Amino acid sequence: MRRTIAMLAAAAAAMAPLTAAHATGHASAGVSRTTAAVPAADTTRTPASPSYTVTLSSDSSGATWTGHESVSFTNASATPLSEVYLRLWDNYHGSCPSTPVTVSNVTGGTAGALQVGCTALKVTLPAPVGQGQSGSVGFDVKIIVPSGADRFGHDGAYNFIGNALPVLAVRDGSGWHLDPYTNNGESFYTVAGDFKVTLDHPTSLRVPATGTSTDTPGTSGRTVTAATAAKVRDFAWAAGPFSTISGTSSGGVKVNVYWVSGISQSSAQSMLSTAKGALDAHGQRFGAYPYGEADVVLDNNFWFGGMEYPGFVLDLVSSTALAHELAHQWWYGIVGDDEYNNPWLDESFADYSTDLYQGITGSGCWSRVSWASSAEKITNSMAYWDAHSSRYGTVVYTYGKCALHDLRRVLGDSAMTTLLHDYAQSHWYGVSTTAEFKAAAQAATSTDLTSFWAQHRIEG
Repeated sequence: MRRTIAMLAAAAAAMAPLTAAHATGHASAGVSRTTAAVPAADTTRTPASPSYTVTLSSDSSGATWTGHESVSFTNASATPLSEVYLRLWDNYHGSCPSTPVTVSNVTGGTAGALQVGCTALKVTLPAPVGQGQSGSVGFDVKIIVPSGADRFGHDGAYNFIGNALPVLAVRDGSGWHLDPYTNNGESFYTVAGDFKVTLDHPTSLRVPATGTSTDTPGTSGRTVTAATAAKVRDFAWAAGPFSTISGTSSGGVKVNVYWVSGISQSSAQSMLSTAKGALDAHGQRFGAYPYGEADVVLDNNFWFGGMEYPGFVLDLVSSTALAHELAHQWWYGIVGDDEYNNPWLDESFADYSTDLYQGITGSGCWSRVSWASSAEKITNSMAYWDAHSSRYGTVVYTYGKCALHDLRRVLGDSAMTTLLHDYAQSHWYGVSTTAEFKAAAQAATSTDLTSFWAQHRIEG
C-alpha cells in the first residue's frame, strides 16, 4: 500500500459505521482458525519453491550491507527453464547504471546485462532445467540505502530496507513478468518461498525483520541476527536505534512494535493494541496468521500511510493504516497476486478487510461513484494508474472495496464471509487471479453476476 493517510481518513469518514450490535457480528461466523492446507501444485508459475540463503554484514550505521545470497529452485512447468531473472526492484531508486543494489560474481549461470531500468538481471543457466528438476544460482550483493523516509531509504539514523534482496521473477502462462517498478503502488509478484537471512550489525542497532529472529553475539560490539521465514514472498528489515515494545495477541501472535524518536510510547502502545486486534480479526475471517510473529515499524515521516511485507510493516501512527497493512498479510502475503497487473486483488481486498475490522458497512458508497472515463476500471493495471495517478486511490481502494461491499449485499453476509474464508484457504500460499475470484463468487450464488461485474467495471 502506498497511499497517504489523508486519503485513508477521508475514505473511512465517508463510510457509515455499523451499529454496535453489528460491529463484529459477521466477523467469524462459521470460520475455523485452523491453518489452511497448501493448495494443489501450481504447474504454471515457475521457478517454484525458491529457497533463499543470505549472509550480510552492515557498516556502523546500518545503511550499507554487503555479503552473499544464493537461491535454489525447482521448475514446476512442463516448459524447461533455460534462464532465470533476478528482480532488483530497488535499483529504481538509483540512476541506471549507477544503482543502490549491486549483484556480482554470479555462479550457477551466466549473468547478462541489467534490464528494465536496471531492475532485472537475466541469468542464463548452464543447461535447461526440466519439469521437477532443480537448479541454483549464487552471487555477491551490496546494498546502499538511499536517503529518505521510504520503504527503501533512511530517515536519519533509521534504515528501512524493503525489496532490497534480489528475488526470482515469475514465469507463468503470460511469459516472464518483468514489469517496471512503480512508486505509485506495487510491482511485486513472486511465489512463496523460504528465507534464511543472517544479518551482522552493530549491537547498538535494533534489526526488526521478516520471520522469526534470534540474536547472538558477534565480534566485538556487534550482534548477529538470524532470521528465518517459511512460505513468504519477500524479505524486509530495518536497522536503527529504535525503541521497542512487544506483546502477544489473544490468538497467540507475537507482535513487536519499533519506533523512531519523536513518537511517544503511548502511541506505540496504541498501535500494538491495534496490531494484536487486527491480526486476530483478520485471522478469524480468512484463516489463522501462519507466521507466528509480526514486526511493526513506526515513523511519522513516511510519505505514505503504510507498506506491508511478510510479517513486517512500515507505518505512520494510524490505526486504519495499520489494520490495512496487516490485512495485506493475507491479501498478497498469503494469497498472492500479480500486483502490477492486478493491484485490486490485494488493495481492494485489504481495504474491505479493514472496513470489516472497523465495523464499516460501506452503505451508500457506490452511489457516490463517478468514473473519470470509459477506460477507467477497478481492474486496471499499474501501467494505467501510473498514467492516471490521481485516480489510483479512489478507484482501486475506495471503489474496489465498495464493489466488495456490494457483492456482500448480493450474496448475503454469511455467504460472503464463507466465500472469502474459503477463497483464502484454497489459495493459501498460492496466487489469486480476477477470473478465479469471479468464478468463486459466482459459485456462491444462484444470481447471475454478469451484470454485477460489468456495472462495477471488474474485468478479467
